[in-house]
Amino acid sequence: MELKQVEKISKALSDVNRLKILQYMQKNQGKVECTKACNLLDLSQPSISHHIKRLVEAELINQHKIGRNYHYSLNHEVWDNYLLRLRNL
Repeated sequence: MELKQVEKISKALSDVNRLKILQYMQKNQGKVECTKACNLLDLSQPSISHHIKRLVEAELINQHKIGRNYHYSLNHEVWDNYLLRLRNL
């Protein structure tokens, strides 16, 4: 993993709401729906969408559209590579 990618992921993780989303995903088999995240964080849907967009852009989570709803899953490969890269700095 390139340092630029490490920087992008680190910036995405610099917000407590994004960390809460990832923490919830870890406890929920690596998955979350946008509506669940709204209830979890007590934030508006546009705010949740912003946080999720940042995690998707950092490639920490994957986005899947099922019908009209989006579902998100943790990208374990990127997460593991990120942690490994941090250990080797």
